[in-house]
Formats: sequence, C-alpha cells, structure tokens
Amino acid sequence: MFWSAALAADSTPRPTTLDDAQKSATNAAGWVEENWSTWLGIGLRIALILIIAFVLRSVVRRAITKLIDRMNRTAQAVDGTALGGLLVNVERRRQRSAAIGSVLRSVASFLIMGTAALMILSALQINLAPLLASAGVAGVAIGFGARNLVTDFLSGVFMILEDQYGVGDSVDAGVASGEVIEVGLRVTKLRGDNGEIWYVRNGEVKRIGNLSQGWATAALDVQVRAEEDLDQVRAVITQVGVDMAKEEPWNERLWEPIEVLGLDAVYLESMIVRVSARTMPGKALGVERELRWRIKKALNEAGIQLVGRPLDPELQTDAGDPSAAAAAPSALANPDSPQSAAASPLTPGTGPAAPSATVPPPAAK
Repeated sequence: MFWSAALAADSTPRPTTLDDAQKSATNAAGWVEENWSTWLGIGLRIALILIIAFVLRSVVRRAITKLIDRMNRTAQAVDGTALGGLLVNVERRRQRSAAIGSVLRSVASFLIMGTAALMILSALQINLAPLLASAGVAGVAIGFGARNLVTDFLSGVFMILEDQYGVGDSVDAGVASGEVIEVGLRVTKLRGDNGEIWYVRNGEVKRIGNLSQGWATAALDVQVRAEEDLDQVRAVITQVGVDMAKEEPWNERLWEPIEVLGLDAVYLESMIVRVSARTMPGKALGVERELRWRIKKALNEAGIQLVGRPLDPELQTDAGDPSAAAAAPSALANPDSPQSAAASPLTPGTGPAAPSATVPPPAAK
C-alpha cells in the first residue's frame, strides 16, 4: 500500500510554473542556435551532392545516346552499297548499339547514384562499415542464388561488346543452330531451318560458329564423263564464271573470280571437277545454286554430258561365290545307284511276276 501510494503521488502531474517554461524555451532556443549552422551545412552539402549527381548522370546518358545515334547513322549511310556488304546490316548494328547503350547507361547510373548515396550517408555521419559489410554479404548470397542469371548477363555483355554475332547471321551455337533474329543480354533467339525459334541462354553457349562473318566459300562438284576433254570443260566453266561476275547482283556477291581447282576424283566412267568461289558472307548458298544452273546450261550447249556419282566403293558388297548356290552331291543323282533304283517308280512289265491261278482242264464226257 505504501509503494502504491508513493507511485501514485509521483505520477500526478506537477504544476509548471512560468519560470520553468521560460527556462525550457531558453534551452531549446540555445540548442537550435548552436546546431542550426551544422544542419544548414549538412543540408546544403546533400543538396549539392544530389544536384551534381543528377546533372552528371544526365550529361553521361545524353553523351551515350548521341554516340549510339552516330553509330546508327553510319550504318544507315552505307547500307545497300558495296561497302555495306563488308559491314554488318543496319538491324544488326541497331540492336547491338542499343544493347551496348543500355548497358552503358545502366552502369553509369548505378555508379553515379550509388556514389551519391554513399556520400549523403557519410554527410549525415552514419557509419558505413556495417552497411557495406551487410551489402557485401547480401551480394554474395544473391550471387550464389542467381549465378546462372549473372552468368547469362555477363556472357551477353561480352558477346555484344566483342561482336561475336548479330541479327541476320547464320550461327551454330552447339545447343542450336539457325539465323539470329534477336540478340539480348540474357537470351538469344535463333530461327532454325524448319522455322522453329530457339531461345538460347547466353551462359549456355560454350562455343559459337558464325557462318556470316568475313567471307564465305561457294564450292561445287561437276561430274562429267571420263572421255570428255578437260581443257574444254575448264574453258566452259571459266567462261561461265566470267559472265556471271559481270551481272547484277552477282558482281557484288562474288568477291573473287570463280576458280576451277582441278580434278577432285577420277573413276572408270566419270571424273569430278571441283569449282570454288569466294562470296559475300551469307550468300554462298545462292551463288552455288546459280552457278550450278549456269554450268549445266553451258555444258549442254557445248555437248558435254554430266553423269551421276558412282556408288561408294565402301558401300558395295562383293559378288557371292557361284558355287555357293550348287546343291550338295547326293546318291540319288546317280541313276545306277541302289538308292536311285529303290526310289524310282515301277513300270509295267518290270519287277517280280505275280502268282497266277491254274485253270483246270475241262472234264471228259
């Protein structure tokens, strides 16, 4: 009871005098007067950090955008010309430059705003050591949990920066092959030969074969009879190449004169002549088809006949032994042998005589 009464007495509000209120107001005003300059300095420092960060971020992003636009204008200027064949197409350069610009803008924004945030926390006199340690631990945990995503992203970044392939290229990625229709930082889309679309993660691509970079080779075999004149065959094919290189659009797709390499194989009834040409990337198949068409017509006009490819000697089987079909010798084959006589049918009048019944003579009268 005594302690309850004492607590009740202590909890009752005491009357505040004017002197106490004046004293509290004086203390508060003094505390504000002592710290307002510090607050003002911290606020101005934070405002200055934010202004500089936003201005710098805007300038960097605008510079990156102008650089990407200049790359696209250069690609559009050479598209459709002979020089454009040496370079990548407009869509490929556009997507590649857009991806590079997105990566650069994201990295610039992250670095600038992250640095500004750390400077603001430092201005507020917040200890950054626990925060950085926690961020490091969280980063390691996220890295282990999303390592496949990080691998895909980093592989896509390096793939785009190194220009390993782009839109319109025919590539063999190991897990899938086809024509590239879209390039992303995480996934690349390929259209296969049958029209299917493959979604290939960039981190799964261990090796890449690009069939559309540099130059391509159109190679075909011309098989003629063994009796044909090789000099005439070479002259006809060479003239076909010369005429083809003078016409549109083959004059741009053929980068070197068509060359007759020589005999690739000789058989008893035919021989194979190898023809090769260096073409624009991705145009080898069309050049081969057109070249076959023209060579066939030219050889027909020259009276040179084409023949089919002989069978592969490795696939041919040896003729069987003729004696293998002969029957094994048999005792029934000899007509004089007892076995043959026993097996032969009996003819009338041969063989043992059958016993006949004796007819008694007629009785005398």
